[in-house]
Amino acid sequence: MIRVLLVDDQPLLRSGFRALLDLEDDIEVVAEAADGKEGLALAKEHLPDVALIDIRMPVIDGIEATRLIAADPALAGVHVVILTNYGLDEYVFNALRAGAAGFLVKDIVPEDFLHAVRVAARGDALLAPSITRKLINRYVTQPLHTGADTGLEGLTNRELEAVALVAQGLSNDQIAARMVISPVTAKTHINRAMTKLHARDRAQLVVFAYESGLVSPSNR
Repeated sequence: MIRVLLVDDQPLLRSGFRALLDLEDDIEVVAEAADGKEGLALAKEHLPDVALIDIRMPVIDGIEATRLIAADPALAGVHVVILTNYGLDEYVFNALRAGAAGFLVKDIVPEDFLHAVRVAARGDALLAPSITRKLINRYVTQPLHTGADTGLEGLTNRELEAVALVAQGLSNDQIAARMVISPVTAKTHINRAMTKLHARDRAQLVVFAYESGLVSPSNR
């Protein structure tokens, strides 16, 4: 059973999300919060698999709530998916850097929303296509970081290849096919890279890949 925490300051939206999630046999809404501070407290109390968090809220906003969840070792199993009406680059970038596993706009169709919850619960990165394009466009206008302290030197060639493919949005099965290895081996390369780079999840691998210069927009 996937346990979900809803954090949004609009009661009507929370009710809509809950009604949709409650229809699923494998998903359970364990708590609701109206701001980030309350959401953080409920995350500690219920330890949900997925926290769906609005980005603009009173008291503590979604980005700060995500940062606090990601910084707490006791909440390592909580995967944050940011929800917003705004597909703005600065929010995408800051949310991912804060530790969000995904970023979805609220006009997403129900089927994709439910899929997003399940993907996040598995620990996979999740970005709406429109948000991914905005994220990549941000890097087009920024110099890429390079240098000896990127952490890349600690990765094997196969781990570097796997990280680059994660940053291109490929699934484990697709990465396995591209690298001509089994999906289990692909997952092993990715997990080892995450451990070496101290990445919380695949979403942070994507950010690291672009910031370090391992992948550039032209590689996509």
